[in-house]
Amino acid sequence: MLRHACLLLLLLPHALRAQEFNCQVSVIAPQIAQAQTGVVRSMELAIKEFFNVRRFTNYNYAAAERVDINLLLTISNQPAPDRFEGTLQVIYARPVFGSDYNSPILDLVDEQVKFNFLENTQIEFSPDRYINNLSSLLGFYAYFILGLDGDTYSPLGGAEFYTQAQQVVNNAQNSGEDGWRAFEAQRNRYWLLDNQLQPVFRPLRELLYDYHRQGMDTMTEDAAAARRKIAASIEKLKTVHQAKPASYNLQVIFNAKYQELVELFKPADPAEKTKLFNTLQIIDPGHIGQYQNMMRG
Repeated sequence: MLRHACLLLLLLPHALRAQEFNCQVSVIAPQIAQAQTGVVRSMELAIKEFFNVRRFTNYNYAAAERVDINLLLTISNQPAPDRFEGTLQVIYARPVFGSDYNSPILDLVDEQVKFNFLENTQIEFSPDRYINNLSSLLGFYAYFILGLDGDTYSPLGGAEFYTQAQQVVNNAQNSGEDGWRAFEAQRNRYWLLDNQLQPVFRPLRELLYDYHRQGMDTMTEDAAAARRKIAASIEKLKTVHQAKPASYNLQVIFNAKYQELVELFKPADPAEKTKLFNTLQIIDPGHIGQYQNMMRG
């Protein structure tokens, strides 16, 4: 992986065998009685340990290479003492070389979160079999984020991790839990991954490399050239929009990127901004108001 090739050249003397993630977790449960706060704290700790202690790959990650993610689990219902329902916000941002800035790549809210959990228990997980819905849910996002991360460091470099995420989906489909099957909805875990693997979405995966490795990572060297590379990568998404208008994956990437794009292109020349704006109003009309601010910047 290019991520390792770039960073381990600098960190090799200090490289240690370590986990892939640096995960921050918050669990809030406004509907749960005060007497149940212990299970909420236990859940938060178990999820944090799931990501920060477990190894998901055979790669050696130095501390500086660990993937930063933030999870916000909101519990809205507790239909049984060990049964919980709510939403999970998943946020992932990638560091930009030569700066202290992290570029947002994933910011979604999974609204189909239902699982069983007992206080003071660990979350068991195996990529080869379904154990319970919470472990599959977390394992899916672990592999999906590793896939996104890999795609940003080398062209289509996240393929092996998407394959692992696909295995998690396949194992969970007969569980009876929501979010794992095609017929349930157009915006769920099944479609998030299935779209990512379809040939029609290849420009979206190519964007992850072009935008970040060839664009953001070169911003301190030549900002104008970096913006041109970023704009060109977005232009290629027209083919995805034409084939799959308003697709879940396009909405996910732009929900993470729209604010960054506005700030990046405010200083661009008018012709460059106009061309990008004309593309964005087609493929991401939901943020047209923010892109108009870019034009005025």
